[in-house]
Amino acid sequence: REAKDHDPCNLGLAGYAKLLCSAIFVTGTEPEAAREHCRNVAVDLMKLPKSDASRITDTIDYGEKVVRASLGSSLTRTAQFYGGQGCITHPEDHDGIYFEPVTVETTLLGADTLPWPMGDLLPDEPLPTEVDEQKLKAAVELAFQDPAQTTAMTVVYKDRLVAERYAVGITKDTLLEGWSMGKSLTGTLVGRLMFEGWIDLDDPAPVPEWQGPGDPRGKIRMSDLMQMSSGLQFTLYEVLEETPQGTYRIGAAYPDHYFVYPCAMNVFQYVVSRPPQFPPNTVGRYRNCDPLTLGYIVRRTVEEQGEDYLTFPQRSLFDQIGIRRMVLDTDPFGNFILSGYEYGTARNWARIGMLYLQKGMWQGKRLLSEEFVDFV
Repeated sequence: REAKDHDPCNLGLAGYAKLLCSAIFVTGTEPEAAREHCRNVAVDLMKLPKSDASRITDTIDYGEKVVRASLGSSLTRTAQFYGGQGCITHPEDHDGIYFEPVTVETTLLGADTLPWPMGDLLPDEPLPTEVDEQKLKAAVELAFQDPAQTTAMTVVYKDRLVAERYAVGITKDTLLEGWSMGKSLTGTLVGRLMFEGWIDLDDPAPVPEWQGPGDPRGKIRMSDLMQMSSGLQFTLYEVLEETPQGTYRIGAAYPDHYFVYPCAMNVFQYVVSRPPQFPPNTVGRYRNCDPLTLGYIVRRTVEEQGEDYLTFPQRSLFDQIGIRRMVLDTDPFGNFILSGYEYGTARNWARIGMLYLQKGMWQGKRLLSEEFVDFV
């Protein structure tokens, strides 16, 4: 079914259940604070009608690690925590998932035994003389002027972590919602595969569904997907869609861009089934279809090499740069929804940033090509 054919109330409730599940079992947020936060996000991102948000009731099963959210007695949606694959929304007609979860483990020693950035031990010495400590403190204070807007901040200078601060209840080890920062992880996993020689920026996107005779999507390149210029038809607004010629009515009741989060279906199959709207590399639009298609290509490429897909990010990227745990949520079919469903610490994200600042090098080892880093 298309996004427009779904009930926004049902999808919003599903999104609330999943978000609350992650807040409780991944982030460790207190239930009441988690409920308020998840209602707000469900309204803003999952398009849950505000009139319904206040009527949600839920139950949290700490033993089974399940959240059930309801509107009245006729509509209930469920999400469950599945360890390394995070919290997953269950389909309406199936109280479970369609793949076997796997354990994701790091090969790194404990973070408290190694110095930053491969570990968490920080030097006990003055800041470099060229760092103005007072201005640094003022900048951090400014970031936390509105406590509702900032949960964590880290500052890295020449590979050294020189400042950090956390909101009440948050620590350096708290896994936080990253949302569209996950797109950068998707791109980085593509970069790892490119460095290993499996794919190239100039390659046509290896999507089997686009290779039929005369299919214009066969001309979409990897670089087009990386630049969000595939031209796939993928709605962002409920009623209006922007084009180079202006704005026109599409009549969609629910936008594709947000549908991928609460839909509880095979997200990869959905995005690659979208028809073309513009020729590739002619219109750039912020749409989840392109990073999710890249995720589909990552999965196919990894599995074609005989490797395990669900542990690939930990092996190929995270273990290489001192990240011991990031939770990447999947759909019920085991596909990473890495356009926005990921949880990491502020220090995790600092390490990702350092990898790019160092032009793809990490402690003498190249992980990304310079060409790829320059492109990003």
